[in-house]
Amino acid sequence: MREAELWSRLESHLGSGYALVWAEQVVLADLQGRTVCEALHDGVGCKTIWRAVWAHLELPARER
Repeated sequence: MREAELWSRLESHLGSGYALVWAEQVVLADLQGRTVCEALHDGVGCKTIWRAVWAHLELPARER
């Protein structure tokens, strides 16, 4: 997964106005206590980040 797809999915589920705020502020345990933005900055793969987001938001399996 590319970063553009990650952002597209975040915007799809959270809305374009809220996705960036959420990604900057919500700390995810599955990302070792980092936000999405911190994880991206630290080089965590987008697929790993999406799986953490998916689990945190309790999205349906088809969205994984």
